[in-house]
Formats: sequence, C-alpha cells, structure tokens
Amino acid sequence: MAELSKLYDAVLAGNAAEAKAITQEALAAGVEPMRLVNDFMSPAMGEAGRRFEAEEYFVPQLMLSARAMKTALALIRPLLANRETRSIGRIVLGTVKGDLHDIGKNIVAAVLEGGGFEVIDLGVGVTPEQFVQAIRDKRPGLVGMSALLTTTMLAMKETIETMRRAGVREQVKVLVGGAPVTRSFAEEIGADDFAGSAADGLRAAKRLLDIAPFIQRAGS
Repeated sequence: MAELSKLYDAVLAGNAAEAKAITQEALAAGVEPMRLVNDFMSPAMGEAGRRFEAEEYFVPQLMLSARAMKTALALIRPLLANRETRSIGRIVLGTVKGDLHDIGKNIVAAVLEGGGFEVIDLGVGVTPEQFVQAIRDKRPGLVGMSALLTTTMLAMKETIETMRRAGVREQVKVLVGGAPVTRSFAEEIGADDFAGSAADGLRAAKRLLDIAPFIQRAGS
C-alpha cells in the first residue's frame, strides 16, 4: 500500500489520478475512510487555500487541488453514506441574483466539502426567493452568498431582507464574500460574517457553526 502521506501530496499537487489510486488502495487495505479525509485530504485543501491566500498558488492550482480532492472523495462518500456518517454541517451556497460568476463560489464549495461540510450548491443568479426556499427545504445551518460585481452586491442585502420577511433569517447564519465585498459591507447588510478567501470561508463556517478547529495533518 502506498504511504498515506502521498495522498496529502497528491491533493496538494492537484494530481487527481494519483489521489484516486492511493485512496482506492488504502480503502482496499481497510484504512478507515474518515482517516483519509481528516488526516490527509482536508489538511491538503487547507494548505492549498493558505498558499492561495499567500499568492503562492493561483486559481488554476487551487482548482486542480479541489478536483483531486473531489475525485478521491467520490470514492469515500458511498462508504460514509452506508455507515450513516454525518457531515459536520450543512451549507447552502449560491452566487446572488444578477451575477453569473461561479469560479470563486466553486472554490469555496470544494474547500468546504474538503473540510467535512455537506454543501448544497444552488448555482449562479440565485434569487432571494430561491435562497429562502432552500432554507425551508434543506434546513442548513449556514447560507453562503457570493458576488463578483459591485452591481450585484446589493442583491445580498435584498436576500437577507427577504429572509427576514419570510421568517427564516434567524434559522441560519449568513456568510458573504466575493471580490468587491468587504467586512464593513457585510456588517452593513446584516450578514453574520465575511470571508475574503476560500480558506477564510472554511474558518468562518466552523466559527459560525461552533465547530472544532480544523484538524491538522498528522505529524505537522
């Protein structure tokens, strides 16, 4: 069996084929699935996010790491479902009404999934009413909204106001982010927190949902 540390390296390097092969071999050898997630895959995505923040990685590298993680995670998810293993929390994500950009949202979704969350991605151009319906149907603990354009930022405020009118605002925490979004804007519109990056989004989600800190790579 390959050294499990190589799974960390494969995800960090964005080598999906190697990540899949190591995961298959480890599962066949009886390694606990959640050990692969918690000790190797999730920390690798956390490091990829840190490198992105430090401008050591750029969008292509981060997306390759996310793809490698998803490829390996696809082998593990059925096993977790069979064992009735629960995620650490459920999050609804979407790019707000009028905005069709999804790269940032997709990176955040990948990092959150790597961190153990169940992510329900509503896509792009999501209306306030669609966010409200998702809260009612999916019962998430957190709603994440993204905007890349200054012209669509106000849709975040509209969505929060719609959530209040619909009586669901108190049921969830609201996290906002995107290139033009600032912490002061988040406070102004009544969001619970702001994320300036994917890695920050993972930290904020765990903080808002009162989840234990990110599990570090074994031996680090």
